[in-house]
Parts: sequence; structure tokens; C-alpha cells
Amino acid sequence: MNPVETNPIRVRNRVVYQLTPGRIVAWVLLAVLIFITLFPLWIVIKTAITHPKELFEQATLLFPSDPTLLNFRRALGMVSLEENLAVGGVANINFLTAMRNSVLFTLTIVVSQTFFSAMAAYAFARLRFPGRDLIFFLFLAATMIPGAVLFIPNFILVKNLGWLNTFQGMVAPFVLMTPFAVFFLRQFFLAVPKELEEAAYLDGASPFYVFWRIILPISKTPLVTLAILTTINTWNEFFWPWIVSKDNNMQVLTVALKMFQSQTPQGSPDWTGLMAATFLAIIPVFILLVVLGRQVVESLQFSGLK
Repeated sequence: MNPVETNPIRVRNRVVYQLTPGRIVAWVLLAVLIFITLFPLWIVIKTAITHPKELFEQATLLFPSDPTLLNFRRALGMVSLEENLAVGGVANINFLTAMRNSVLFTLTIVVSQTFFSAMAAYAFARLRFPGRDLIFFLFLAATMIPGAVLFIPNFILVKNLGWLNTFQGMVAPFVLMTPFAVFFLRQFFLAVPKELEEAAYLDGASPFYVFWRIILPISKTPLVTLAILTTINTWNEFFWPWIVSKDNNMQVLTVALKMFQSQTPQGSPDWTGLMAATFLAIIPVFILLVVLGRQVVESLQFSGLK
């Protein structure tokens, strides 16, 4: 066999791929891309475990000479204001409270948006009613409207309802369905065999019973995928919570990070504390993608989305 061929060889029931120049170049490029992707994350971690007074002295080192968890304790509000100021920090911002708010904000939106989007998608995929296709077309056309255009009318509505600085005011624009979520789930529901639903209807089942007891249980993969994508978007949401909730006790993590960055003593941000809080904000989404990232890719491929 020609040594430059890329076809696999079977050796004792194992597939062994030949090492070719093209394969070597591909692996080198992959390693470079991985390095480019992960190196900024390492800088965040390195800065977070560096003592505030030693940050600029050890800026050229890849690993701090005396790593410490002080910055994480500061970010979680586990040190006094005097101790925080003594190391060059700023006034305490309790990121633990902000993280709790982010978790509650994200869970509420993910659960409600996934459920309502599934209901709308099933209606567009299976139920027959006048103007269904036209309504679905107009619904998809809403994706062409920039999100920034909706901030002012949403803000006026929330203000008139008296929901400023409240949890319901923060989640109000996101709890219902979104065009992407409806389209994504509709593609999957269209592929479900109609025989399953027809058998249930013959037994006297209602449309909601079919949706709840048949469609949702066999749609776990796209539902989980949608929940993951919604979680990432909601966890990183900044602008709406920032303009609606000015109370420190209502701030989500992204807003708390911005407020922490803006408190710059002598014009220099508290980089170590900021990077510690940033790393805490990254951890939930990072774990989610590591554990369920493959499922997201497979589900998107199944639905025909690129």
C-alpha cells in the first residue's frame, strides 16, 4: 500500500490510520487553534490566583510564584471591607448574591421559554387552523427585527406596570417563545411519525395530552439542546437587566461585573478581583458545554440548522 494514502488499515481487528503529511498539518493547526482558544482563559485564571500587589511584578510569568485564593474570597464577599481595601481592592460587591440572581433569572427563563416554545412549535407543526402558515411566516419574519429596537417599548411597558427593580420586570421580555426556538422545535416535530399521535387520538386523547405525554417525552434531545442554548444566552444577558434593575440586591452577575469594573481606584481596575469574578461566571456555562456540547451539535445537525 502506498505510504501516503489516508485509507485506514485493519490490524488485529483495530483500525489504524496512516500518518500522512496532510494529517500532521491538520493536527498542528488544530493544536494552534486550541491554544489560541484556551490561552485567554488561562490568563484569566492566572490573574485570578495572583495576589493583587504582585500582579504587575509577575505579569510576564505564566504561573504566579505564590498562588492565592484571596481574590475568590473577595469576589464572594468573604473578606471585610478593610481587608479588601488594604490589598488595593474596591468597595465590596457581593458576587454570591449576583450569582444567585443569575441562576434564578436563567432557570426561570429557560424553563418557561422552552415550554412555551414547544407548545407553539407543536401547534405550527401539527394543528390545523386558518392562517397557520401565514402566522408562522410572520413569526419567523420577526427574527429580522433587531433586538435593540424592542428595548424602548419593553422598558415603557415594564415601567407602566410598576415592575422596575423587580424580578418579574427582568424576566418579562424573555419568558415566552422566541422565533428561533419555535422554528428549531418545529423542525423536529415535523419528523415525528403521525401514527403515534393518531393512535392516541383513537383512544380518546386530547391534543394537549398527546403533546404532554407523547411528543415531549420523545423530544428530550432537542428540548435539552434548546435549553442549553437558551441558558448560555440568558446567562450572558447584560443590557436588559442593567437598565431595569438598579438595585444592588437585584443585579445579575454580568451587571455586577460591570459595576465592579467601573469602581476604579486611581483609574486602575481591580484586575485580580475582576478576573476571579469573571472565572466564577464562566464555570457554569463551561461545565454545561463540556458535559452536553456533543448533544447540542448532533441535535443541530439533525434539525438541519447550520
